[in-house]
Amino acid sequence: MTRIVGGTSAKPGAWPWIVSIQHPWLPGANHWCGGSLITADWVLTAAHCFDSIKKISILNVVIGATQLTQPGAGAEVRKIKKLHRHENYKRSDISNDIALLELNEPVQCSSYIQLACVAEPTLRVSELINCWIAGWGATTEGDEDSSDHLQEAKVQLIDVQLCNSSDWYAGEVHPYNLCAGYPQGLIDTCQGDSGGPLMCQDKNADSWWVVGVTSWGRGCARAKLPGIYTSTQYFYDWILAQMGLSPFGSAS
Repeated sequence: MTRIVGGTSAKPGAWPWIVSIQHPWLPGANHWCGGSLITADWVLTAAHCFDSIKKISILNVVIGATQLTQPGAGAEVRKIKKLHRHENYKRSDISNDIALLELNEPVQCSSYIQLACVAEPTLRVSELINCWIAGWGATTEGDEDSSDHLQEAKVQLIDVQLCNSSDWYAGEVHPYNLCAGYPQGLIDTCQGDSGGPLMCQDKNADSWWVVGVTSWGRGCARAKLPGIYTSTQYFYDWILAQMGLSPFGSAS
């Protein structure tokens, strides 16, 4: 699993689609992984978050919270009706690291709960410059505890070819991954941020696109080892198909 290193505390309602997937046996706020609410009853997250989960029925999904120990009146809690992990997800190389959670009942939108926009096939993701990560994960590498207050940080999209170069990730990054962070490190997702969103602002509007799902990285915030994200654009057809909105397309 991957918490934001080098970030700052987010204001309530700043990222109203972000969710906390919680495990009741964990200490503190029980935070396990992040996710994004993409319809009233579907959450987008990472497949690897469920590698060690035997029973998804014990997990809770908290929507509309900023501080987990004091989620506030605007927060909603749901159970998971069904987990859809990508059928080609492989734990060994973290390939096709994407999953959808069907919630047991729909969520009402409010000032603190809004739906995320998933990057459409026509969106020119590489041209987006105002990109952010957010999560309740660790704030330093090796820290076991999640953060009680949602953290956020601005990041840069980094070309996957550069990310895959010999003194960076040396070919370990898949073509459907995105790299984001900084060449010098310092700001990154970390333990507990997995499944949460990489978000970029539209070039012509105030709206935001969820362009990536936090997947993996070597350590946290290390130089030439930025965070690796699953491209939502690449898996757009798969996402729609799981929700019964379209037949399978190219992203199978």
